[in-house]
Formats: sequence, C-alpha cells, structure tokens
Amino acid sequence: MIRSMTGFGSGRGGGAGEEIDAEVRSVNHKYCEVKVRLPRELAALEVELVRQVKERLARGGIEVTMRRGAVRRAIAPRVDLELAADYARAFEEVRRRLGLTGEVSLDAVLGAEGVVTLEERTVDLDAARPGAAEALAKALAELTDMREREGAALARDLEGRLAVVESFVDRVSSLSPGSVEVYRDRLAERVQELSRGLAPDPMRLATEVALFADRVDVSEEVTRLRSHLAQMRDLLSGGEPAGRKMDFLVQEMHREVNTIGSKSQSAEIAASVVSLKAEVERMREQVQNVE
Repeated sequence: MIRSMTGFGSGRGGGAGEEIDAEVRSVNHKYCEVKVRLPRELAALEVELVRQVKERLARGGIEVTMRRGAVRRAIAPRVDLELAADYARAFEEVRRRLGLTGEVSLDAVLGAEGVVTLEERTVDLDAARPGAAEALAKALAELTDMREREGAALARDLEGRLAVVESFVDRVSSLSPGSVEVYRDRLAERVQELSRGLAPDPMRLATEVALFADRVDVSEEVTRLRSHLAQMRDLLSGGEPAGRKMDFLVQEMHREVNTIGSKSQSAEIAASVVSLKAEVERMREQVQNVE
C-alpha cells in the first residue's frame, strides 16, 4: 500500500542516566531531505540519526528535533578542593592569630567564593546514543503509521480517479471509428455538391477517407493510456515507495491525452479530452503527496 509523505511522530528513549525526546515531521519533497536539530552536546550523533531516518523513509522533507529530557541534570556542581584547602588554612590562621574561639566550619569553606561552581555536565555519547536511537525509532514508527493511514486515503481517491479516466478512455475509443464515418459522409456530400450532381470518384474518395482515418487514429494513444492505468493500479497495490513512478506515469498520461486532443476532429471526443485532462491533473496533484 502506498504511503503519504506528510506526518508526525514522537518518542522517548533513555538509559545510563540519559533521557532523550524526539519529534519527527515530514512534508512533501521530491527527494529524501533530512534536517536534524540537536542539543549542542549531541551534535556528533547527527550523521547516525540521518542514516536511521533514510533507512525507514524514501521521500519527503523530514525534520528531526531532539531534546534531552533530564534537564535538571544538565548542570552539575564542581568543588575546587585545592581552593577549599587554601581557604580552610587561611581561616584557621585568622582564628589562631586573632585568638578567636571555635573551629573553621564546612559551611564557611564551601560558602567561600569559587569553591563550589556549577558547570554544564559532560554528556557521555556512548550512553546517549542508544537513547537517541530508541527515541527516533519510536517517533519514526508513529510517523510511518500516520503516513500509511493517509496513504490508504490517497489510494482510495486515486482508484476512483483511475476508474473515471478509464471510462473516458473507453468513450474515446468507441467514438473514434464513428468520426471517420461522419467524415466520409460529409466529404461525399460536399464533393457531390461542388460537382453539381456528378458522381464522385470512389477511389479518390476512399483515399481521402483513408488519409483522414490515419490522421485521427488514436488507437495507439488509447492502448498506451490503458497500459498506464494498469501500471498505476499495480503501484497502488504494491508495497514499495511508488511516488516517482506514479509521477512519471501521470506525465505520460497527460501527454497521451494531449495527443488525442490534437488528433480529434469530433466535438464529442474533444469534450471527453477536456474531462480527461481535468481528471489527470487532479491525479497529478494527489500523486505529489505519495512517497
């Protein structure tokens, strides 16, 4: 079954003290273009994450956003033990020289400037890697489910449009021989009118009709259109990404319809060609959404 190129998914993964949240959004795109937004400390994982996305998705503009879930752990206290020891000795020297009572307390040492500082916690990429991969896998699974649901709706719509196109193709095929008969009768009447009652040369008349029939013959175009319709149905029922092939087939269908329109000398066929063009254009717009 075909899949749409639009969707959204989210997931969470973690381990070894790391929690990662992932969101994936996808929109229509001619190719598979992946953009990854990561915290600075996880930037080294970008290539791996892009590869993971491309293993699951064939087409679409995909945006991946990741955040570290354990924000409270993003910073950690750091104690400068050497500086603390210097403060402790200095405080003790002041107490001794001034003859003060009591002892130097831990609170006093820790409260001294520069002893305790907060710094950004270093991320262990080996610990973060499995969590990021797990979060992205869950988000991609959710995204794929949404794309498949939308793809099923697209398939139903395209099946209906293929049936409409096929009905118009059948109509053109049935009308085409009749246009030659009409031309033969009109030509005979016109020749008789211009020749003032003299019988027209049957061989010359047959030659002219044959030339006209060759010019307006659309059997090849109808055959190719039916082939394209059959291929479209095969792609709709297949399990592989088919958007590019469908786009090519729709372009070919449009070309065949234009050729039929240029050959047509019948008002009824011309009306069917107008309807065919409109329906093929609607199909083209829908196919732009297929992966």
